[in-house]
Amino acid sequence: MHEAKTQFSRILAKVQAGEEVIIAKAGEPIARIVPIRSSGLRVPDSMQGLMWVADDFDAPLPDDLLDAFEGRS
Repeated sequence: MHEAKTQFSRILAKVQAGEEVIIAKAGEPIARIVPIRSSGLRVPDSMQGLMWVADDFDAPLPDDLLDAFEGRS
């Protein structure tokens, strides 16, 4: 843990280079620092025509289905 505090910039450089770093305290692993995997930029309307939402998607559920979700018989 102490080494992680004093070497944080070096740890982040390793992570930025693609490495995974495990932080331990008294020999027990307590944290894993991993690089963020970017999925790329989102493009507005890139899914247009590939999915649809029903007109009544937000309509109230039928009572029997609502009861089942809420654990009522």
